Amino acid sequence: MTDPTTDQSTGRQPRRLPVTDLSLVVLIGTSGAGKSSFARQHFKPTQVISSDFCRGLVSDDENDQSASAEAFELLHYIVGKRLAAGRLTVVDATNVQPAARKQLVALARAHDVLPIAIVLDVPPGVCAERNRQRPDRDFGDHVIPRQHRELRRSLAGLEREGFRKVHHLRGVAEVAAAEIELEKRWNDLRDRRGPFDIVGDVHGCRAELETLLTRLGYQLVRDEQGRPVDALPPADRTAVFVGDLVDRGPDTPGVLRLVMGMVAAGHALCVPGNHENKLGRALGGRKVTVSHGLQESLDQLAAEPPEFVVEVQAFIRGLVSHYLLDEGRLVVCHAGLPEKYHGRNSGRVRSHALYGDTTGETDEYGLPVRYPWAEEYRGKALVVYGHTPVPVPSFLNNTICLDTGAVFGGSLTALRYPERELVEVPAEREWYAPVRPMATDAPGAREGRPLDLADVAGRRVVETSLHGRIAVREENAAAALEVMSRFALDPRLLAYLPPTMAPSATSRREGYLEHPEEAFFAYRADGVREVVCEEKHMGSRAVVLVARDGSALERRFGLAGPGAVWTRTGRAFLGDQELTGALLDRVRAAAERAGLFEELGSDWLLLDAELLPWSLKALDLLRRQYAAVGAAAGAALPEVLAALAAAADRGVDGLTELTERQRRRAADAAAFTAAYRQYCWPTEGLSGIRLAPFQVLAAEGANLAVRPHDQHLAWLDQLAAADRELAAEGGVEPLLKATGRLVVDTADEASVAAGIAWWEELTAAGGEGMVVKPLASLVRAAAGQGRPGGLIQPGLKVRGREYLRIIYGPDYTEHLDVLRQRALGHKRSLALREYALGLEALDRLAAGEPLWRVHEPVFAVLALESEPVDPRL
Repeated sequence: MTDPTTDQSTGRQPRRLPVTDLSLVVLIGTSGAGKSSFARQHFKPTQVISSDFCRGLVSDDENDQSASAEAFELLHYIVGKRLAAGRLTVVDATNVQPAARKQLVALARAHDVLPIAIVLDVPPGVCAERNRQRPDRDFGDHVIPRQHRELRRSLAGLEREGFRKVHHLRGVAEVAAAEIELEKRWNDLRDRRGPFDIVGDVHGCRAELETLLTRLGYQLVRDEQGRPVDALPPADRTAVFVGDLVDRGPDTPGVLRLVMGMVAAGHALCVPGNHENKLGRALGGRKVTVSHGLQESLDQLAAEPPEFVVEVQAFIRGLVSHYLLDEGRLVVCHAGLPEKYHGRNSGRVRSHALYGDTTGETDEYGLPVRYPWAEEYRGKALVVYGHTPVPVPSFLNNTICLDTGAVFGGSLTALRYPERELVEVPAEREWYAPVRPMATDAPGAREGRPLDLADVAGRRVVETSLHGRIAVREENAAAALEVMSRFALDPRLLAYLPPTMAPSATSRREGYLEHPEEAFFAYRADGVREVVCEEKHMGSRAVVLVARDGSALERRFGLAGPGAVWTRTGRAFLGDQELTGALLDRVRAAAERAGLFEELGSDWLLLDAELLPWSLKALDLLRRQYAAVGAAAGAALPEVLAALAAAADRGVDGLTELTERQRRRAADAAAFTAAYRQYCWPTEGLSGIRLAPFQVLAAEGANLAVRPHDQHLAWLDQLAAADRELAAEGGVEPLLKATGRLVVDTADEASVAAGIAWWEELTAAGGEGMVVKPLASLVRAAAGQGRPGGLIQPGLKVRGREYLRIIYGPDYTEHLDVLRQRALGHKRSLALREYALGLEALDRLAAGEPLWRVHEPVFAVLALESEPVDPRL
C-alpha cells in the first residue's frame, strides 16, 4: 500500500520547510539549480524578487552581467520596501558568496524580520546540463564549478552569518519533494479579538492581584493548600499581563503560580518584563547584578520545591516579547513599542519591548531617563504597557501605561478592552520603597501633542470606514495649515468641522433653478423612501461644544473651559469671549433643564447648528457685496426710468421694450434688496441672536451623528423648550430656535406634493428653503442597475427663488438657461468626502482615540475646502 504522504512523482516523502510568514527568504544555489522554478512553485509572483528580473529592468537584458551592480542595487531597494511594508519577500539569486548574503541579512535586521536560507544543493553536472539547454545562458565552463565550490564552503557557516533557519535540500529529488509551510509569528495573535483584561505590573503583590481579578469577575481556583492556581474568566474574557510579575513584592511565587496556571489553562496571556528577563538569567546560572528587588524573588523561590523553580524557568523562557491582538488593533508589551516594531522579530524589538528606549542620560537618582516615545506615537494600534510607574493612567496618543506602582503603595490597575475602562485596586501597603518617586510628568500622566506638523504637512491619505481612502493634495494641506495656524481655535477643541452640502439637481421647471421634486426623486432612485425636510435657517454654520462643568473638557480634550463656538473653518465664531461665554451658559442651562447630559451619559455635548442673523458673521460681505449692489441699483435705475419716461414724453419712439427691461431690472433689484435684508437685523449682546441647532453630533463615547434625524430633532425640541422656560423665568429673549420639519415618503405622490407645498410656503414667507435628508441619517445605496453602491448624499439643499437671487444676482432669472448648465459633480464629490471625514473624526472621538487621530480627518475637511468649487453651488 502506498504511503499517502509520499510524493508520487518522486517517490519521496515531502520535506516540509517551515517559513515564518514575515521573513526574508534567501534562495542559495548555483546557476541552474532550479531556484526560479522553486520560487514560482512555492511563492506568489509578487513575493519573489529576482536578480535576473532586476537586471532586465535596468538594461533590457536579463543576462547582461555588466548591469549586475545596478541590478542588485535595485533588488535591495525593492526588498527593503517590501520588508518595511511587512511583506514576505523571497530573493531569487545565486547568493553563493558571503558578501552577497551579508547585505541581505543586514536588510532583514534593519527591518526586524527573520532571514531564512533555503539551499538548493544540486550536483554541478545537472546545473551545467540545464544551462546548456538554455541558449540565453552562455556561461563559461568554469562558472558552475566555481559557484558550487563557493556554495560548499558556505554551508557550515550560514547560521553564524545570521540566518535564523537554514533548510538544506540535497539533490534534485529532495528539491522536488519540498513543501513550504508558512508559520505565524509567535507574537501574531491577531485572530484573538478579546475581550481582554490587561493587567499592569504586579511585582509580587499576590493579594492585590487576587482582589483585582475578583473585581474583574474572575473566579479564583485554589489548590489543596489554598493557593490560587487559576482564575476562571467571565464571558469569554482573557487576562493579559504586561510583565514584571516578579521582584520587590511579598509573594512572587504566589503571583507566578497563579499567572502560570491561567496561561496554561488558556485563560491568560503574558509578555515578559525586564524583571522576568533578569530573574530567568539568574535562575539559569548567569551572572547578573542582584538589585531592584531581585534578591527578594530569589529568596522566596528558594523556599519553593525545585520542580516549581524549573517550571518558572520554562515559563519565562517561553514568553514572547509582545503580542498583536484584535486584528492588529491592540499591542501589549512591557515597556512600550513604536509602530515600526509591531509584529517584528529581532533582538532590537525584544530589547525595546523589555526595557524601552533611553536618552542616554541619568536623573538625580542615578536611573536612566526614558525616551518619551509615546509622545511621538502615531500608530493605529492601541499600545498597552507598563514598566514606568505613573500615579494615574491616562491615554496618550493611543498608548496607555498601566504600571501604577502597586508595590510602591500605589494601586494595581487593569484596562478592560475594547471598553477602555480602567479598574484599580489600592495597594495593601507600601511593600518596597521606590528609588525615585512616581513622577507626575511620566508618560501616561500628561497629555501629548494633539497635532504635529508631520501629521498634516504634505500630501495626505486619510483612511475612512465609510468612504475608503480620501486623498488631500499637498497644496490644499498647505492652505489648511495656514488657516489652522493663524486663525483657528486651539486645535484640541476642534473635534469636527461641518461638511459642505450639495444642492439638489438643477430643476427644469419654468422659472426655477432648484426645486424639491429633484431631491425627492434622487433619494427615491437611491432606495431611500423616508426623508425629512428641515427648514433652512438663513444664518451661518456653527459648531457648539458645551461643557457641563469647568473640568469636563479637560478630561477629554485636555483644555479646561466652558466650551467653544466655531465656524466651518475652525475660527472662533464670536470674537468677544464674554459674549461666547454667555451663549454657552445659556446652552448649558437649557441642556441641564432638558436632561440631555443625563440622557446621553455625558458631561459635554457637540452640536451642529446655524447661528442667526447672517449679518452677525457676514456683515462685511453684506456691506461690500450685497448692500453695494442694492444701493447702486437703487441709485441708478430710478434715474434711468425717469430719463426713459421723459424721452417717451418727448415722443421718442422704440423705447417700450427698453423701458420694460429696465423696469424688470428695478423690480429685480428691489427684490434682491428685500431678500438679503430679511437675514439682517441688529443685535446687542445676546439680544437678537438666535441659535438653531439641528443635530447632536457627539457626546462622551458616542458618535450621535449617525442616529436617525427624528431622534436628533426630538432632543433639540427639548433643548429649545427648556430655553424658552428659562428665558421666561429670567425675563429675556429665547436664544434657541427650533427647526421646522416635515417627513416625506418619496414613493407617495401625496406626501411628495405636501413636501413641495411646505417648501413653497417657507420660501414665499422669505425663508431660504429647506434641506432634504434621509430620515435614517447614514444610508448606503445598493449597487446595481449600472450604479455603484456606497455612501449617498447626507443632505440636499433646495433653496428658494428669492434666496437664489442673493446668490446669483438680482436678474438671475433672466439667465436660467445658462445657469442650468452648472456642473454639480465636483461639489457632490466634495460633499461626500467631507461628510465621510466628519463621521470618521466623530468615530475616533467616540472610541477614545488620541486627539491627533481625531484631528487628522478634521484637518482634511479644512484642506478640501481649498478645492476650487463654485461658491454659489
